Amino acid sequence: MITAAQMRAARALLGIDQRQLAELAGISVPTIQRMEASADVVRGNVDSLMRLLAAFDGAGIEVINEGAASTDGGRGVRLKSKAKPSESGTAEPSAPLPAARTNS
Repeated sequence: MITAAQMRAARALLGIDQRQLAELAGISVPTIQRMEASADVVRGNVDSLMRLLAAFDGAGIEVINEGAASTDGGRGVRLKSKAKPSESGTAEPSAPLPAARTNS
């Protein structure tokens, strides 16, 4: 299955908006909006979900399930399963990020 966060991340990787994704998948923009508003795993009718996954696959997006490995070995991003929640309720990395360097 696919999560709402994976949908948004896939769109970002492709550089497309919800309207363009709807066109690729052959489903309506409100359906895409409802899917992306899901709390976790996207819910919808099976046909819409299959069209969405086929559109992502055709565009070069591999949806990696939790605990699974990428079969094609391409580059990608994945959330760690043990992100620590911050006081504001958002996830923080488990280790601090290195400071950015500037060439001055």
